[in-house]
Amino acid sequence: MRYSLSLLLIVLFAGVAPAKAAPGGQIPDDVKERCKSDYSRLCSGVMPGGGRVLACFQAHKDEVSPDCADALSKMKN
Repeated sequence: MRYSLSLLLIVLFAGVAPAKAAPGGQIPDDVKERCKSDYSRLCSGVMPGGGRVLACFQAHKDEVSPDCADALSKMKN
């Protein structure tokens, strides 16, 4: 019984976690295109996924190009 309950909880959480993680970690194609050179210049050593690229852009917010900054700001809306 204890084993079945644990298995059920694992299955339930496995189904929920990706749904919550995907939207927050996704960068729209237009933002990728507008920020491509900024990524190469500022964040090329950052492995995509888990919000790491967005965190890198945030850490370098004063250095990103105006076009990239505009694209990122529209992503929040």
